[in-house]
Amino acid sequence: MDLLLDTQVFLWWDRQDPALRGQVQAVIADPANRVYVGAASLWEAAIKRRLGKLEFDGSPTSAIAANGFHELPIRAADAESAGDLSWRHNDPFDRLLVAQARPLTITLVTADRTVRAFDGVAQLWAG
Repeated sequence: MDLLLDTQVFLWWDRQDPALRGQVQAVIADPANRVYVGAASLWEAAIKRRLGKLEFDGSPTSAIAANGFHELPIRAADAESAGDLSWRHNDPFDRLLVAQARPLTITLVTADRTVRAFDGVAQLWAG
C-alpha cells in the first residue's frame, strides 16, 4: 500500500509521539508499504517553525530520508487540482495533499477532522 502522511502524522512519527495510534504506527512501519511525505508538508513545517509555532530540530527533508520515507514533489497539475477542489476547506496544504492523493490512489494518513470529512480520497485515520 502507498501512504501519504499529512504534516501532523509525519511530525508524530518523527518524534515517536504516542498520539499516533499503534495500529497506524504498524502500517507505517510495515516494509511492504511505501510511505511518502509531500513537499507541501515540508513547506508547512518550515513556515510554522519560522513563525515559532513548531519546534523541529534539524531538517525536515533529512528526516524524510532518515525515516526511510519518500519525497512527493508538487507538480503544476497538483496545484491546479488543489485550487479546483469543490471542498470548503481553506488550508492550502491540506488541499494540496488531497489533490495529490486522489490521482495516485494513495492512502492519506491524517488526524485532521476536516480532511477526514472529504470522501474523495482513501484515508487512514491516525487520531
